[in-house]
Amino acid sequence: MLISTLSIWSNSRNVNEYLLFPENFIDIMEHMSKEKPMSILQIKDLIHQYITYGEKEEETQTINAVNGVDMSVEKGEFIAILGHNGSGKSSLAKHINGLLQPTSGSVCLKGMDTRDHEKLLKIRQSAGIVFQNPDNQIVGSVVEEDVAFGPENIGVPTKDIWSRVAGALEGVGMTAYRSASPNHLSGGQKQRIAIAGIMAMEPECIILDEPTAMLDPKGRQDVLSLSRELNKEKEITIILITHDMEEVLLADKVFVMDQGKVVMSGTPKEVFAHVKELKGYGLEVPFATELAYELKKEGIRLSDAITTREELVEELCQLV
Repeated sequence: MLISTLSIWSNSRNVNEYLLFPENFIDIMEHMSKEKPMSILQIKDLIHQYITYGEKEEETQTINAVNGVDMSVEKGEFIAILGHNGSGKSSLAKHINGLLQPTSGSVCLKGMDTRDHEKLLKIRQSAGIVFQNPDNQIVGSVVEEDVAFGPENIGVPTKDIWSRVAGALEGVGMTAYRSASPNHLSGGQKQRIAIAGIMAMEPECIILDEPTAMLDPKGRQDVLSLSRELNKEKEITIILITHDMEEVLLADKVFVMDQGKVVMSGTPKEVFAHVKELKGYGLEVPFATELAYELKKEGIRLSDAITTREELVEELCQLV
């Protein structure tokens, strides 16, 4: 990046001037700091259609499951895609690593177009997807064999597979269960194994498609904590598909979908400031946000940015 930045300056000044005088590096570093962060995912005008058939062959209907979506995700971000059932969020998720192909528009992961079939293996190595039911992803009779399945199928050399398996199981806190049968694990533990199977392929992005929908509260908390840990400590880009408002609060940025379109985006606080609009899309908001909204309707002066109970209590105490 430094070389590319120097080339910009060389159009008008001698590069040696910057190399000879260290104080001139301040100019260079300021320029570099203004450069846009690297995008790992670029989606442009994405449309995905499917056809439904009636009782008679001629009774068909074309549905736009994804309808003109534009989206950019930066490397290392934690993104939440929020929407009610049928909003198109899961269809969008399946486009990110090429499980679905665009009817029109484009999806590029690390600059690789998902329509390029020669790139699909690399795309799926870079972006793994975890679905809501871990039983649909677990194929091995022993935990470590199941985690090894992914890297084996993408051609990782045998000598490297087991070190990856060990690292992935340690990363999700399941090393003690490496010789266990997945059938004897809880729902939360199974989901951890599914995530470990993705981690063993060393992706830069993990897509979680409603991963807590079938879990009990403890399993749900375990998976969410692990997701945040992978994002913060390993800098893995996380794309969380959900309709749960509390899960959305973990994200750096939120995209709200309705009828196949992105209808709202921003930080969680920016999005949850629009309670009335979210309700219009069939969505709820966090409990504290809902209560603050109702109190404001009664004339109590509260901010629009309340998302947690602690924030609500603090503002109410200031009014006393």
